[in-house]
Amino acid sequence: MFIKSLELDEYRNYNNVNIIFDKGINILYGNNAQGKTNILEAIYICGTTRSHRGNKDKELIRFGKEESHIRALFDKNNVEYQIDIHLRKDKSKGIAINGVKLKKAAELLGIANIIIFSPEDLSIIKNGPSDRRRFVDAELCQLDKVYLYNLTNYNKIVNQRNNLLKDIMIHPELQDTLDVWDNQLINIGSKIIERRKIFAAQLNEIIREIHSNISGNKEVLDIRYEPNIDIDGYEEKVKRNRNKDIRYKLTSVGPHRDDFIFNINGVDTKKYGSQGQQRTAALSLKLAEIRLVERLTGSTPILLLDDVLSELDSNRQNYLLNSIKDIQTIVTCTGLDEFINSRIEINKIFNITEGTVKREN
Repeated sequence: MFIKSLELDEYRNYNNVNIIFDKGINILYGNNAQGKTNILEAIYICGTTRSHRGNKDKELIRFGKEESHIRALFDKNNVEYQIDIHLRKDKSKGIAINGVKLKKAAELLGIANIIIFSPEDLSIIKNGPSDRRRFVDAELCQLDKVYLYNLTNYNKIVNQRNNLLKDIMIHPELQDTLDVWDNQLINIGSKIIERRKIFAAQLNEIIREIHSNISGNKEVLDIRYEPNIDIDGYEEKVKRNRNKDIRYKLTSVGPHRDDFIFNINGVDTKKYGSQGQQRTAALSLKLAEIRLVERLTGSTPILLLDDVLSELDSNRQNYLLNSIKDIQTIVTCTGLDEFINSRIEINKIFNITEGTVKREN
């Protein structure tokens, strides 16, 4: 699949801009703080409903304005999808596909599969478990609507249970109502654990070969899913931790505390890997994500590279560039560096300056 065009109206630092993309490699270059990443962010929102930078909708609207529009035209297997996103300061976002308004934002997921790779992603391996869970959830929610439904419900259950735990400190008689929430927690949580197990296994089938190639067949990368609780012992542990949960007013057991461990040659990369090994593992993870989307959807995703090439050494740059030749890619960088021009065919070049976009080829 690929994105044909993007129009931004009062979005971030853009007044109004319309960009026509090529199916191949598109370069957005310019100095820092000119708006390059804002374009990638808008595309990502069209696939996921939210900013990859974690910003709230009202923060995406141009300063001094009350609303903003993102309009993007996608081609997926020769079928066009016009996605319109209306951002408003004091209301939830409105989304339409081909002119038909969606009742829920989540209905957008799965239309456009978009993968973004930014310098922050290079820290997925060495950061805390929440970053790795966020990566897994973001990808699974694009690929599996059942998982999205379960994850959304699970998060609501955890929040409602936590609120009840706080109330119990004041009204101890409410403790009897915990059983209802515990049953739901275990039921939905078990489904999330099962799906994450499958996802980790699917990634492993792909990532081992990719990482071996990048490392010159010197390293074997393996992803180990570490659920916070085994399904068989889920109910028992929830009951055993009930008094602790009441004391701390938090749900201490469940997939919201899961982790994913990246082992290179059997050694935990987060704890013992070099910075180079951690970056290679992160690169392998993103490339495996691309191949997994292709395998599960039958369509290539759109790849967004946000100033990440400058963070990689020449060997990793070469491998990444050679791996994306058949994928629509939109790259941001501060300059048209020689290594790009000499190693990759660029189809379109855009200069980004203070919220304006000018095509240069």
